[in-house]
Amino acid sequence: MRAALRRRLRLAALTDALAVLDGDIWSTRCLHCRRTLQLRDDGEPLGHTTLEHVVPQAWFGRHAAAALTARVGDDADDPRNLALACARCNHDKGKGHDARGPRDARAREVIGALLDTRLLRWRPPPAAV
Repeated sequence: MRAALRRRLRLAALTDALAVLDGDIWSTRCLHCRRTLQLRDDGEPLGHTTLEHVVPQAWFGRHAAAALTARVGDDADDPRNLALACARCNHDKGKGHDARGPRDARAREVIGALLDTRLLRWRPPPAAV
């Protein structure tokens, strides 16, 4: 697995108020279904853990998504936009809401609700990440 992806996975855990580090294993819940997820402290995902871009990367720079992307600093890899999700939920979101695009009102509503959940679970990253 690429080092950059492991860093983003680890950053998602570090900034998730539900995530708990026990030894060298982070445990948290899927952003969507609340399934238990685990991640090694070096960012290596365990089991079905995947990186979720809450606001889809493809939506950045699109006028219809401007209100959502502005909430995470107009950068798809901003830590506020990164979350941990199980593979099933992440894949289903990609097939459904992500694919419909930001012009779809229901897709914007679902992504907005997920972003609200992520921001409720937000904790600032430690100074030395």
